[in-house]
Amino acid sequence: MHHPDVRRVLQSSANPLVVDLGYGAMPNTTLELAGRLRTVRPDLRVIGLEIDPARVVPGSDGVQFARGGFELAGLRPDLVRAFNVLRQYPEDAVPAAWQRILSGLAPGGLLMDGTCDELGRRCAWVLLDAEGPLSLTLAWDPFDVEMPSDIAERLPKVLIHRNIEGELIHDLLRRADRAWSVSAPLAPFGPRIRWRAAMKVLVEQGLPITLPRRRMRDNVLTVPWSTVAPAKRID
Repeated sequence: MHHPDVRRVLQSSANPLVVDLGYGAMPNTTLELAGRLRTVRPDLRVIGLEIDPARVVPGSDGVQFARGGFELAGLRPDLVRAFNVLRQYPEDAVPAAWQRILSGLAPGGLLMDGTCDELGRRCAWVLLDAEGPLSLTLAWDPFDVEMPSDIAERLPKVLIHRNIEGELIHDLLRRADRAWSVSAPLAPFGPRIRWRAAMKVLVEQGLPITLPRRRMRDNVLTVPWSTVAPAKRID
């Protein structure tokens, strides 16, 4: 809800529609998503899609639920969130899945392909538009993670196997860990203050990140996709 590209898309749409693709056994996250995004655009519609018809539940709080997969049930949403959907697929299936979803978006629409743990304490997602990946965001509960690299276990499918020497995502996590360690003197002030200091270290080192203007509950790191794009093929 704080990402400028997401806000721009939702605020500029005449009739904004958001799809939560693959919400799982319970629709809680879809309802939470609707509540958060309506602070950006109160009139937006939210539809949760599940490929398993047994998981389709009655609508609630102005949110609808229906059966659908990568074809998006014929809808043309401005934003699609697909969390923990591609984790079950092989890595080489990701580009085709991305393309299928992106082809169904409204003009200028965005896709968030991500992974999180069961309680949403560790999250990572790729933001894409019709041209492909734009950025990677890592977000975590400040009190649930000892080092930034702990988020590696929740990287999106396209990166989960790339945390190895020679890959850009490995380098990013290593740099984040070093900046976190350098900022250790601020640990008594809490992990949020320490992480803000660590981000400043990363900026000073030339990493192209934008420091958040407001205090957020989670520790967040967003970088351009070129900073983490897979560098080599895995046999």
